[in-house]
Amino acid sequence: MSKCTFLGLGVMGYPMAGHLAKHGHTVKVWNRTGAKADKWADGNKGEAVEDPAGAVFGSEFVFMCLGDDPDVEAVFDAIEPNLAAGMIVVDHTTASADLARRLHERCKARGATFIDAPISGGQAGAENGKLTIMCGGETEAMEKARPVMKAYGARITHIGESGAGQLAKSVNQICIAGIVQGLSEGIHFAECNGLDVSKVIEAISGGAAQSWQMENRWETMTDREFDHGFAVDWMRKDLRIAIDAARASGASLPLTALVDQYYADIQAMGGNRWDTSSLINRLHTPKQD
Repeated sequence: MSKCTFLGLGVMGYPMAGHLAKHGHTVKVWNRTGAKADKWADGNKGEAVEDPAGAVFGSEFVFMCLGDDPDVEAVFDAIEPNLAAGMIVVDHTTASADLARRLHERCKARGATFIDAPISGGQAGAENGKLTIMCGGETEAMEKARPVMKAYGARITHIGESGAGQLAKSVNQICIAGIVQGLSEGIHFAECNGLDVSKVIEAISGGAAQSWQMENRWETMTDREFDHGFAVDWMRKDLRIAIDAARASGASLPLTALVDQYYADIQAMGGNRWDTSSLINRLHTPKQD
């Protein structure tokens, strides 16, 4: 078993750290709000630590699951002086590939290694230990980290060098944005034409139109219930990262840019914390009886 530090106990990090402890790893946790770290320690076999710098002492693996580039960089600045040779830093935050490459170099200067490892699967995936993890970094470090990440990861893929994991996560979000918009328009069309949406979904869900979003969100979208997943604020952050990376690489993302603006409309409606399926609300269709 390994000595681990987990930094960031949000809706994803909290259960992920718990899975590490349940699998027998020694776990120290830190969270910006200390009370949450204390609560975690009360319910799990592990230790809450007051500052991130002190939390990494003696650890083999340092996991981060934070909000955005500035959050990651601030925490990394704090822990950097205490990184030791052989440590592996794994960042599960969805952040930019540029930041991943910079942190890789900073870890390397201290004899440590860095893996960018953004996650997909939502809160349910984290709680059930069934996350998809897309990784960028050195092969040797990946093979050491993989057995530890299996505590909460069902599919762990080494995409390539540093930054590749973050770029793969952008691909994930690009695809989801288009699918959710298409599903929203399909349900909207069915409702406007007086169709029974449940029968339409039954008819088309076994064919080429099928998707995870259709299977898991069509009913809550029809009921206009939007508290079942990834928040619009976070999706816009992820799409901003993807669009910035597209500009840098010369990739063309016209649909993604359009859906990003549709999510801005949802924010203007007060839907910042609604889940991403709330795109249907901007189409102004009545809730189906």
